[in-house]
Amino acid sequence: MGDDGARRVYGTASARRRPPAGKGEKLADWADGRLGLYGLAKANMRKVFPDHWSFMLGEVTLYSFIVLILTGVYLTLFFEPSMQEVVYHGSYTELNGVLMSRAFESTLDISFDVRGGLLIRQIHHWAALVFITGMMVHMMRVFFTGAFRKPRELNWVFGWTLLMLGIITGLTGYSLPDDLLSGTGLRFAHGAILSIPIVGTYVAFFLFGGEFPGDDIISRLFPVHVLLLPGIMLGLVTAHLILVFYHKHTQFPGPGRKERTVVGMPFLPVYMAKAGGFFFLVFGVLTIMGAIAQINPVWAFGPYRPDLVTTGAQPDWYLGFSEGLIRVMPGWEINLWGHTLALGVFIPFALFPLVMLAIGAYPFIEAWITGDKREHHILDRPRNVPVRTGLGVAWLTLYAVLLIGGGNDIVATHLHLSINVITWFVRIGAFVLPVVAFIVTKKICMGLQRRDRAKVLHGRETGTIKRLPTGEYTEVHEPLSQAELFTLTQHEQNPPYEVGPEVDAGGVRRKVKRSERLRARLAKAMFGPDARIEKPTVEEYREITSGDHHH
Repeated sequence: MGDDGARRVYGTASARRRPPAGKGEKLADWADGRLGLYGLAKANMRKVFPDHWSFMLGEVTLYSFIVLILTGVYLTLFFEPSMQEVVYHGSYTELNGVLMSRAFESTLDISFDVRGGLLIRQIHHWAALVFITGMMVHMMRVFFTGAFRKPRELNWVFGWTLLMLGIITGLTGYSLPDDLLSGTGLRFAHGAILSIPIVGTYVAFFLFGGEFPGDDIISRLFPVHVLLLPGIMLGLVTAHLILVFYHKHTQFPGPGRKERTVVGMPFLPVYMAKAGGFFFLVFGVLTIMGAIAQINPVWAFGPYRPDLVTTGAQPDWYLGFSEGLIRVMPGWEINLWGHTLALGVFIPFALFPLVMLAIGAYPFIEAWITGDKREHHILDRPRNVPVRTGLGVAWLTLYAVLLIGGGNDIVATHLHLSINVITWFVRIGAFVLPVVAFIVTKKICMGLQRRDRAKVLHGRETGTIKRLPTGEYTEVHEPLSQAELFTLTQHEQNPPYEVGPEVDAGGVRRKVKRSERLRARLAKAMFGPDARIEKPTVEEYREITSGDHHH
């Protein structure tokens, strides 16, 4: 028999000895033939993710969102979104015989009669706070490191939209129990809506179903909170994760890390195992917080009554910005054509979304200023972009100042200060402190750049003093490794955009648009000589390290 015949016989025998495919393998083959799962999994399951602690901030946010959905489903089974008035006769005897809404009564039933209800309620509330905190901190990490640049501008918009929706979802969520605290918050929102010129009364009447508090607001907030907003957010989270997979993951500068190369661990099995363990860690921490740290004890506030306000009523921290704006704003009013414009409420009410809109549009503004259309997968060190870093710190400072304004009564009572002094501090500080924070942050960044330049040229200080033959004392510097040198010098320092000569070679004055002049001024301010320390050149490094200056 020839070689071909032997191969045919051998192949036939091998096929006869192959065990039959199992049910799981058949199912996988069936699915792959119709969905192409194998090719999709092969292309993405080995995707490399860099390993840095700051990347866990997004994971905390994601896992908190999952906990919110799980606990929210459980609470939905027992909550009744009705403002029908009932007389309470339940386990919490302090409120027996008190008139309240069915929504508040069902909240008490969840807290005292449903098995595990109070624990789930508190986990849900803590998860909401951690979720919004995680989004805020995650977006600050993205902002300070420039991770929003091309091709991730759309992902920044997704994250910004998630933050706005998360704030609105939190507002609708803590309003559902119809307790005295949440009712005070709704009254605050109702007054802010009424301040909108011309259409404010109509919008408030439409949302509340009549005069405040109306009979429909809780039943209307319920589907918005449990269906509409979570559905939109779930879609945005999915789109956000798809784009994270589609784009190369950002990474901090270091050896081997380039725009086209990612250094890290594969998604499967390493990253997936770590992510799974981290999810249970987040869930466990939230459960411990819900078990031992009381939050939103609605039974202590009592049911909502329009003629009462809780002492020290405060919103959750993420709404303190808007609360502080309205509390410290002077009560200005203007009467025009028989209409009263409550500027003391409307201006702060309009400023909050305007400030947030500026944050959402920042990636596109910076891209317009720089004119940079390249893709960026290596992150900036915040010190190398001092103006952007200063703007971020200034915004955080403004938020902190207005947060103090939102709790001016609490600060006054706990620190024994005059509430008028606190109010004026916030009014002045809202204008002064962000500017001071910007200047100080920029100077710190410039100082850190100078230190990096000195370390590259002269090495790291060792603390060892050496006496030279001439009698001179000098400190011994240890040269940096190639990896450290690369990390400190890999950033680009491109010249900022310039308008160019206004008169061409023929002596004809060309027309320069105002937008181009503005762009040139902003580019010089953000990326010009006053906003950076020139990094050492190769010639400077060789000249110093090859001579006697490097000890």
